[in-house]
Amino acid sequence: MEKRARVLIDCEDAKGLVYKISKVFYDRGLNIDNNREFVDKDHGRFFMRTIVSGLFDVSELEEELRTVVPNVLNDAHIRVIEPKDKNIILMVTKESHALGDILVRHADGELGAKIKCVIGNHETLKELVERFDIPFIHVSAEGLSREAHELKVMTEVDKFDFDYIVLAKYMRILTPVFVKAYAYKIINIHHSFLPAFIGANPYKQAYERGVKIIGATAHYVTDDLDEGPIIAQDVIPVNHRLGWKEMQRAGRDGEKIVLSRALALVLNDRVFVNGNKTVIF
Repeated sequence: MEKRARVLIDCEDAKGLVYKISKVFYDRGLNIDNNREFVDKDHGRFFMRTIVSGLFDVSELEEELRTVVPNVLNDAHIRVIEPKDKNIILMVTKESHALGDILVRHADGELGAKIKCVIGNHETLKELVERFDIPFIHVSAEGLSREAHELKVMTEVDKFDFDYIVLAKYMRILTPVFVKAYAYKIINIHHSFLPAFIGANPYKQAYERGVKIIGATAHYVTDDLDEGPIIAQDVIPVNHRLGWKEMQRAGRDGEKIVLSRALALVLNDRVFVNGNKTVIF
C-alpha cells in the first residue's frame, strides 16, 4: 500500500548530496511531495526535510540513505517517519494558561498529539485536567530534595510511551540527571525577560522599568537554565497605558501562543537541533 513519510537528514555537508539523496528516492519509484534543505556553512552541516510518497519499507529506505551521506565521524542522523500523532506528557505547577490552551487544542483534535498524562507538583490543576478525561498525577515535592522528588517524577514518566515532555509553566528547576534522561525531549516556555528580571513577579519588575516590549520563548531544555536551543519566540509591544497586571495578562497570552507554535513545529518534525541553535523548516 502506498504511504507517505517525512525523511529527516542531518549530516556533514558534501558536494552532490541533494542529487544522491534524490536519486535514492527516484530509483525506488518514490515521489517527492515537498523538500527543503539548508547548509550551515559555519560548521559544515547539511540539513534536509523531504516528504515522500510511494511503496517503501522504512528500515530499508533508512539503510539505503545511509550509504549515500557522509558518516565518517558517525554523526549522520537519518530518520524516516510516517506521520502520526505523537505522545506527550505535560508537567505543571499552578498556572493554567499554557495548560488550558493545550487541553482545548487536544480536545478539538488540533494538537497533533495524544496527551498521556499531566504531572503536577501541586494539585491545583487536577480538576481542570480531569474535565478533559486525562489522567492527573500528583507528585508532591513537600519535604523532598530536588533529586528525591525528580526520582518520583521519573518513575511516573517512565510508565508511559512518549515522545516529548512539555513543561506547561512547570515552576521547578530540573537537575542534570533528569535533563540527561530525556535529552532534547523536554520543551519549556517562559517569558522573555530573562535574565534581566528574575525571581518573583517579573512583569511588575518590567513595568517598573518601563519596558516597551514583552514576549515569550519556547525552547528545548538543557543543563543551562532557560538557554537551550530556541524553537519559537514572539514579542508584544506595550506602553505606559498598561499596568503590570494587564501586561502580565498579555504576556501569558503570548506564552501560550508561542508554546502552541513550538509544539506544532516539533510534532510535525520540522525542527533540527544544530548545536545550541535550531534549523526549522
